[in-house]
Amino acid sequence: MSSEQQSDSVDPDESQDRSSSSRVSDKEQDPQTDDSADEGKTPTRPPQSSREEGSANPRSSRADFAAAEDNPRCQPNVQGASGQGGTSMAGPGSVESSSNSLFSMLQSRTIRRGLFVDPSRDNFRTMTNLYFSMSPAADSVNLSTQTHGAVFNLEYSPDGSVLTVACEQTEVLLFDPISSKHIKTLVEAHEDCVNNIRFLDNRLFATCSDDTTIALWDLRKLNSKVCSLHGHASWVKNIEYDTNTRLLVTSGFDGNVITWDTNRFTEDGCPHKKFFHTRYLMRMRLTPDCSKMLISTSSGYLLILHDLDLTQSLEVGSYRMLRARRTPLSSGLSPRNSLEVLTPEIPGERDRGNCITSLQLHPKGWAALIRCSSNMDDQEVSHLTPQNPQEWTCVYEFQDGSPTRPPVSPRCSLRLTHYIEEANVGRGYIKELCFSPDGRLICSPYGYGVRLLSFDENCMELSDCLPVQTSCLREVRSIYSHSDVVLTTKFSPTHCQLASGCLSGRVALYQPRF
Repeated sequence: MSSEQQSDSVDPDESQDRSSSSRVSDKEQDPQTDDSADEGKTPTRPPQSSREEGSANPRSSRADFAAAEDNPRCQPNVQGASGQGGTSMAGPGSVESSSNSLFSMLQSRTIRRGLFVDPSRDNFRTMTNLYFSMSPAADSVNLSTQTHGAVFNLEYSPDGSVLTVACEQTEVLLFDPISSKHIKTLVEAHEDCVNNIRFLDNRLFATCSDDTTIALWDLRKLNSKVCSLHGHASWVKNIEYDTNTRLLVTSGFDGNVITWDTNRFTEDGCPHKKFFHTRYLMRMRLTPDCSKMLISTSSGYLLILHDLDLTQSLEVGSYRMLRARRTPLSSGLSPRNSLEVLTPEIPGERDRGNCITSLQLHPKGWAALIRCSSNMDDQEVSHLTPQNPQEWTCVYEFQDGSPTRPPVSPRCSLRLTHYIEEANVGRGYIKELCFSPDGRLICSPYGYGVRLLSFDENCMELSDCLPVQTSCLREVRSIYSHSDVVLTTKFSPTHCQLASGCLSGRVALYQPRF
């Protein structure tokens, strides 16, 4: 990942016009100026009460043209043919020069944001304003704890048309996220808690459970499973999918990472093999381009497999051997699948072991987002105070492919860029956080609600506001709409919508309030 560096381009016709008139300064004022003075408002700090909503005033986007109009260097300057300071009568050539100058100003503004501007980057002000106004929808989904139990995971289909809910009591529920209407309940989808749901495409999805199995489902035929996959010896906790090889990848508390060939699945299952094994495995993720695999552990280590090749198993020694080797090491069987073992820096917890309970990756693969808690028994936890929290949300920049920065360390490819303290409630439960589809916002479970976090006060992309030193995440908004501890959150991939689920079985939907 490198920061975009584009120079302003000048058309040949424009250069001819400039030879007969004064040049417009190439160093035009950046239209993204601070308009807080124009609005007369500053972002307000969220209240301390755990049940009140905190909000911040969004930045106005109307100041862009105002800044350009008020700036004299952005105005066309028409001079006489003699080159003197006097202004002559506006003729056809002068009008053309003015038009070219205005076009140059608008063109340079666009180029300065990047020559290839994706919609999420170009419209970030609009999306930021929408997220600033997020509020609980009137038609949230209320589930019965006696029937379904806690909500452990939420997942949208890639086209955003279906919201799936993984429940504690063996069931999977499907809803229309726009109307909040119930579509289907997969009764006894598993024989134990359903932990995770993963869509392979718009119609196929997989679920995993504490019953050690994985199930494949088809939205067009939900009366029965497509097939059940058996291979793990303990609870299966998360599912990934390699879009390049069409291999399903699962991990569980047995320490195994297993690949499943979905190209050849039948009613009896599909071919599989153990790809990797390590002790204390908690979460496993693939980068968006499937070139790396990240594995977090309950003992505070982060394992990274570089130049990933899922067709070859990585056979290494025991986890004790890996703990002693902090430098990158190779499997010895292939130049690919290079393994790196890291100990991520945790603010204020350098002398304590930490359990990395949740792991997510930036949508563009730029950073890793983790939630960690200290490994302390219940007796110690009972003496904790709000001034000494034991849960953190941290963002780590990938050194490889990230914006140009001095090397962090010859032994580490991660750098802690942002962090924030979390509420130490719901001890023993994993809290799943998430990135927004454009990667500008983070949604984190926070007590009985959720917090929207950003990298800076402008909700910029990580590449545009990467700090030199570690800094705190900015709280954009806090929303409290649950009566129990929130365990999971998820952004819609297509709509400006957010969902959260809690221990009492309630799923809350959040949408902008106009």
